[in-house]
Amino acid sequence: MKKFLVFVLVLLVLGVAGAGVFYWQVTKGVSAADLEAKYTTPNDRFMEIAGARVRVREEGDPAAPPILLIHGFTHSLETWDGWAEILKSDYRVIRYDLLGHGLTGPDPRERYAPTERAAFIGDVLDALGLERMAIAGNSLGGLAAWRFASAHPDRVEALILISPGAYSLNGVSDAPAEIPAAMKAYLLTAPEAGVRVSAEHIYGDDGKITDERVATMGDMIRREGNGAAMIKSLEEFTLPDPSQALTTITAPTLILWGEDDILIPTEQGAAIEAAIPDARLITYPGVGHAAQEEAPAKTAFDAIEFLRSLEADAEVGAE
Repeated sequence: MKKFLVFVLVLLVLGVAGAGVFYWQVTKGVSAADLEAKYTTPNDRFMEIAGARVRVREEGDPAAPPILLIHGFTHSLETWDGWAEILKSDYRVIRYDLLGHGLTGPDPRERYAPTERAAFIGDVLDALGLERMAIAGNSLGGLAAWRFASAHPDRVEALILISPGAYSLNGVSDAPAEIPAAMKAYLLTAPEAGVRVSAEHIYGDDGKITDERVATMGDMIRREGNGAAMIKSLEEFTLPDPSQALTTITAPTLILWGEDDILIPTEQGAAIEAAIPDARLITYPGVGHAAQEEAPAKTAFDAIEFLRSLEADAEVGAE
């Protein structure tokens, strides 16, 4: 908690200092068209899903087992680049920018509450013509993933959670917490120095943070409309007691957690493991909040081993 408050204080200083320099970003932001030209790849497409224009990226054999990767707050689908490079040889890897994030941009219907984000996963699966699949999520994406698995157990083959939101944190419980002015300023301006400080609080090892990654994170926050959408998301963000909902998850679940995660304590990982009937927790020394990004090889290896063990069990059961 102390480190989080220090983080907010630093953002306050940077936000105030950068307010004049980045004022134009507060009112306008970076052009969506410019960012799409810069970041869209041949594997991307923009799909109309339940009233929103969503960036979706697919890699790997379309006939391979599918896995959906969902990123966290202020991030974009690029956070999964390391995993996708490893997984695509054996899986159909699908990822999308959350509503109000990345190149997807703001949702016309402002569906930013955790329950709405979970429900939107079903809309994504429907749009892709997929009934059931493995789902992995980090942080806010992990919160949406396990809530979806709880509400729709028939649609989740396997669940992988990386430092997911679940239990009360930083004053957020049944009701949202007040958003510090520093956080609002940061989300509306995302000055380079502030983005770097944010990355340093997400990573366990600052030496792994690249200038390219900081630039991408900043661009995605500054995309026109995203800052205001993220503030709206925080205004609707709640973490009611998850204990009962977690017990209803039937999908085999792998929980991955960086031991140097200062945003959500590792103890919450153990609590989630105890609550989900079929769950296993793996922790990583020296790794922070976005383990899939900071330690892609280690975490992807464990994810693949987990998925292969389920596939092997399914083959045995079918004999």
